[in-house]
Amino acid sequence: MKSYSNQRRLSLIFRYVLLTILAILWILPIVWIVLASFSYNDTGFVSTFWPEQFTLQNYIGIFTNPQYPFGNWIINTLVVSIASMIVSTFLTISVAYVLSRLRFRFRKPFLQIALVLGMFPGFMAMIALYYILKGLNMLNLFGLFLVYVGGAGLGFYVAKGFFDTIPRSIDEAAEIDGATKWQVFLHIGLPLSKPMIVYTALTAFIAPWTDFIFSGIILSTSGNAKTYTVAYGLYNMVHTAKGNATAYFAQFVAGCVIIAIPITILFVFMQKFYVNGITAGADKG
Repeated sequence: MKSYSNQRRLSLIFRYVLLTILAILWILPIVWIVLASFSYNDTGFVSTFWPEQFTLQNYIGIFTNPQYPFGNWIINTLVVSIASMIVSTFLTISVAYVLSRLRFRFRKPFLQIALVLGMFPGFMAMIALYYILKGLNMLNLFGLFLVYVGGAGLGFYVAKGFFDTIPRSIDEAAEIDGATKWQVFLHIGLPLSKPMIVYTALTAFIAPWTDFIFSGIILSTSGNAKTYTVAYGLYNMVHTAKGNATAYFAQFVAGCVIIAIPITILFVFMQKFYVNGITAGADKG
């Protein structure tokens, strides 16, 4: 009995030590980025972990730099992210509810095809999307919005798993009382799926907010820095500044901290719904 107690204590100690090491590995880069954003630096890259001199000039400089309009990048990204979140969430929840509740021809083949297509990353189609948008003269923010929204319907599997857990007897009772399919979805399905809606909305917002690949491909030909999103704008700032790339590095880090703030706030306040949405959607396929 004593040996078992010792083994269990050693096992717990090992787990906590391992978790502590992993936590340090995760937190250390974040702490360094935040500290580097407050570091006074006019020569190049930040070479020390703890700043020798603290300053807010990096945050002031990135908003007042006329060559790289960070404020416009934030507004562009926010508009595209919010619009994509609203449309993508509606499409995903609607498709998931239809495939969970309704029965129609080719339903199972569609589910199988969607599952196969979901195995391929979206950026495999970026060259084709580029030439399609170029032919339509839509290499702009609206075209980028269409790219984000276009594949939203295929991300329905988690939401469908959530709707599968809701008893069908609730829908049948409402239909007996005279409710239509749309009324059942609007007044019963949506209120019961708040955790899944929050989860879907968060993922739909984060993707455009942090995306670099599609924004870089679609917006790079415009040549107008005011039309960039924040991810591509920051990349452009440190890679096209002729001879001044290292001078903008501290401002680049400050920009990274700024764009991380909205996502952090969303996760802090909606963590409960986010976790509930993931776990509930994984109960049943």
